[in-house]
Amino acid sequence: MEKRSTLDEPQMTKEQQEVLEKYDAESRFRTFSNKTVAIIVSLIAIGLSLYHMYTSYFGTPATLQHRSLHVAAILALIFLLYPPFKKASRTKLPWYDVIFALMAVSTSVYIFVDYLGIVNRGGLPNHFDLFFGAMLVLLVLEASRRVTGWGLPTMAVIFFLYGLYGRELSGIFRHRGYTWDELVNFMYVTTEGVYGTAIGVSATYIFLFILFGAFLSKSGMGQFFNDMALAIAGQTRGGPAKVSVIASGFLGSINGAAVANVVTTGSFTIPLMKKIGYSRNFAGAVEAAASVGGQILPPIMGAAAFIMAETLGIPYSQIALAALLPALLFYLGIIVQIHLRATKEGLKGISRENLPKVMEVLKERGHLLIPLVFLMYMLFFSGRTIIFSALLTIIITVVVAMLRKTTRMSMRDIIDALVQGARTSVGVAIACACVGIVVGVATMTGFGLKLANGIVTLGGESLFLTLVFTMIACIVLGMGLPSIPTYIITATMAAPALITLGIEPLVAHLFVFYFGLFANITPPVALAAFAAAGISGGDQMKTGFLSMKLAIAGFIVPYMFVYNNSLLLIDTTFMEGVLVVITAVTGVIMLGTAAEGYLLASMNWVLRLLLFGGSLLFMNPSLTQDIAGFVIIVVVVLIQWNKGKKMRAIQSSSIEM
Repeated sequence: MEKRSTLDEPQMTKEQQEVLEKYDAESRFRTFSNKTVAIIVSLIAIGLSLYHMYTSYFGTPATLQHRSLHVAAILALIFLLYPPFKKASRTKLPWYDVIFALMAVSTSVYIFVDYLGIVNRGGLPNHFDLFFGAMLVLLVLEASRRVTGWGLPTMAVIFFLYGLYGRELSGIFRHRGYTWDELVNFMYVTTEGVYGTAIGVSATYIFLFILFGAFLSKSGMGQFFNDMALAIAGQTRGGPAKVSVIASGFLGSINGAAVANVVTTGSFTIPLMKKIGYSRNFAGAVEAAASVGGQILPPIMGAAAFIMAETLGIPYSQIALAALLPALLFYLGIIVQIHLRATKEGLKGISRENLPKVMEVLKERGHLLIPLVFLMYMLFFSGRTIIFSALLTIIITVVVAMLRKTTRMSMRDIIDALVQGARTSVGVAIACACVGIVVGVATMTGFGLKLANGIVTLGGESLFLTLVFTMIACIVLGMGLPSIPTYIITATMAAPALITLGIEPLVAHLFVFYFGLFANITPPVALAAFAAAGISGGDQMKTGFLSMKLAIAGFIVPYMFVYNNSLLLIDTTFMEGVLVVITAVTGVIMLGTAAEGYLLASMNWVLRLLLFGGSLLFMNPSLTQDIAGFVIIVVVVLIQWNKGKKMRAIQSSSIEM
């Protein structure tokens, strides 16, 4: 393949690694100096990956046993891999973490040994149930603190205390109160607490798709996405920013980790954006917004779609299809602003001679698309289970990678992928376990329904106000949390408010999912934007607010599909679908233009507000509103054309003089 000396993907620098570790606690794992310890930990990780591959084909043990084994192995890996504090040694394994790991394993061993007794007691725990249950809760809280930070375990502790002392409250959030024994028993020996739906999905779909992502990474898929994005968009106006959007969108859909995606692709794209003239704040904002958006982009959606399917009891394919158009509109809004900013500032793309050619990229690594195409076929058309589809796709990935020497995986690569898959999964898995405490208490106390009633009461009879209050609640609940637990929490506590008003459950869940994710780019706790600012050298808060501006379509589109379900392609005819696509695309282009304040010339605030108002007219399906919106577009374009014509005349006069 043609060499690109000036554009080869750089290795992550020490400074960039520090940025990743600062904003992504999952990256602060140990690298052991003792080879024996390193081998033992790797064998545990490999065993966990192979166990999930085996059970995806041959079936799992009883639900409680399978989930407990998954959680125990994840906890053991966390205590072996993650130090308790930032300043603790990252090369040595202290004795107490070995004890913690053994304690974690014992919680599952007990369930396997006394499974029939646990089932027969039916909610009447003995002393051993309570002992191991309390141990599990404490280990989950500590492991979650090490991997995800203080936010999620603090929320879990608050909810646990609410379960204990809620009887002391007054008002709508008061409940009858539960004892320590009742709470611990519910968390440990039922499939609604720690071992609830979230961990159930983690132990099946999520783990396998993270493992699939690890194998794709070893095959060189990340380099393929970067090269293809460069080949397609690199030479266009503002090309590196468009490359960032394309590459980050695809990678974000697969890995589902916004901060890690920012640092991985941003270490390559942000310097290129700055080099052609984008400001450091804007360059960071582009990467942050694009990375967060990957988690709403089918086919994988960062694995959240699988939890949504399990929660709603509908096929995964229906969710992926419904999420497709809104996700594309989100990225269209970013592309529009990137292009207009480049036009306004006279920025160019990358010279063609420094770019790969599309056909060369496809010839070298194009075969890596086969596993993705195969996965979509399996998920949408084969009729096979999701976990079997994931397993078969992993095998296909290894086989397809063998077709060319540059992508061929050695046995070491395969082993590394098994280790990497297990290690990467710990963040999502422990978050799912910890959020099980939150959801468990919310289920026992009816907190979710009470919060939903509170939101509906605040909104009165206004759907719009209820949507606004729900949006705010979701952003607050999602601050500082990974995407998976964010969705689970918002689906439990905020979505019921919308469903109460008659909104379709799928629509309500997608609405809360969007705004829970956007906490990553919404100051004051915008971790993805802060990580991007760390790479670009920009200001954190300015990068955060610019990220919000670039993602403005993502803040408006959820309102659009609440008012117009056809945007999700639900129960629509072909012609209705075409019409909704046209109006939605037009509205998003208007929105991006208003946000950037430029079309054919700079806009004043009056025109920007007019254009913004016109874009909102496309939210509700109405012929009258659509016509009004198109009239506004025509007026703005004519004004801009006239202004641009005058500016060109002035420039021509000055050149002649």
